Amino acid sequence: MSRSRRLILSSPSEVWSLLSDGDRYGEWVTGTQQVLAADPNWPAVGARLQVRVGVGPVTLDDTCVVRICEPRHRLELEAKADPFGAARIAMNLIPWGENTLFTLDWHPLRGPGTRMHGLPVDYIVGVRNGMMLTKLARIAVREHVEHV
Repeated sequence: MSRSRRLILSSPSEVWSLLSDGDRYGEWVTGTQQVLAADPNWPAVGARLQVRVGVGPVTLDDTCVVRICEPRHRLELEAKADPFGAARIAMNLIPWGENTLFTLDWHPLRGPGTRMHGLPVDYIVGVRNGMMLTKLARIAVREHVEHV
């Protein structure tokens, strides 16, 4: 499992507004080249988000399904990227004064990722997730400042 944390200088409601807009995932999720489709009821349990992920010309289509949704507090997704399997992505928004302590846990569920799980893979995923949280924080802070 890989765990990343980031203090975001915006309220949980402001951060949640980014998470609850499926069409915006490409702005902050590292590796996402394009959001192909977002269910209109995203992020309700069972809603799907289809994205194209990759680096350069090497891409694959990924589907994220919402497994748990507690608005402004918790969002858990199952990301399926065949032939690589699936992973659980758990995001928690913890109020920290007027700000948000954001935690992200990633854990492989099925496929080759379960066999390769360990320090090297967790390190790479941790670096990716750290970049992702930095992008999310910058967007949230920028939009917070614009609304103040």
